[in-house]
Amino acid sequence: MKFNLVGLGEVLWDLLPGGRQMGGAPANFACHARALGAEARLISRVGNDDLGHEIIARLDTLGVGTDGIAVDALHPTGMVSVELDGGQPRYLIHEDVAWDFIEATPAALAAVSAADAVCFGTLAQRREPSRSTIISLVADAPPPALRILDVNLRQHYFSERLINESLAFANVLKLNDAELPQLAAFVDLSGDERSQIRQLAERNLLRVVACTRGERGSLLYWRDAGPSIPASPRRWWIPWARGIPSLPC
Repeated sequence: MKFNLVGLGEVLWDLLPGGRQMGGAPANFACHARALGAEARLISRVGNDDLGHEIIARLDTLGVGTDGIAVDALHPTGMVSVELDGGQPRYLIHEDVAWDFIEATPAALAAVSAADAVCFGTLAQRREPSRSTIISLVADAPPPALRILDVNLRQHYFSERLINESLAFANVLKLNDAELPQLAAFVDLSGDERSQIRQLAERNLLRVVACTRGERGSLLYWRDAGPSIPASPRRWWIPWARGIPSLPC
């Protein structure tokens, strides 16, 4: 039996100095889940332009379901301009793009209703109507489903209220070691990384918290396992649920 996973939110083109690459955290989630053998779909919105059509064609080639991706006749496909400043990347996330206007289409509702896991983030909630759509779709997922919040703190597109409201709908949290201190300031966490992760899990009734740390590997808090679990710098696993085989990420 295959698991049904849904990425919900932005899909876009990263305009890198070396060329453009398809991106967006929910889209990446869906692509990796499909590569690992899951049934994966993406709920998003692209423009009725060449870049939007190319995204759909590429996802189709990768085996990711695209019936939940609407085509917007008024707004362009999302893009992020990336420049290097002294060797450090600077990002400009374009506004008023198609994924700012995600709607709960019949295909989107059907995908979520059959999902074993839904991954959503903070970036695609930067404005209405996408924000209300995302929260309503996450709320419509089956009660046993994993609701994975991928914190994505970019530019000024987040707030304490947004983070707290998103956490209220999540039972799994993914973040990195740069985002953890920002969350700690927002929600008043104390102690070292492990202590802060444990507080996040206990206060928000999270089953799993995964914190990636670059070359230092990752920290994984799994409620049923008790303490935080250090992970390999190159590969780590999330025990998604009892009775479900672990998936490499």
